[in-house]
Amino acid sequence: MAPREIACITKAYEQTLRALCVKDRDDPLTELVAKTIIKIAQTGLKDPAQISAQAITQLELR
Repeated sequence: MAPREIACITKAYEQTLRALCVKDRDDPLTELVAKTIIKIAQTGLKDPAQISAQAITQLELR
């Protein structure tokens, strides 16, 4: 992955955790969020906000 892609994924991950009010990085939910974010990013979506929104929808947590 290119640095730009990693930055996008990282931002989407952080936004998603904030939206879900997850503060404990040892929470098992963090791994599920990370896997979901990566899966969505691999589809070619580049906007962190859209990736985050789609992840929340897929996880059906909001």
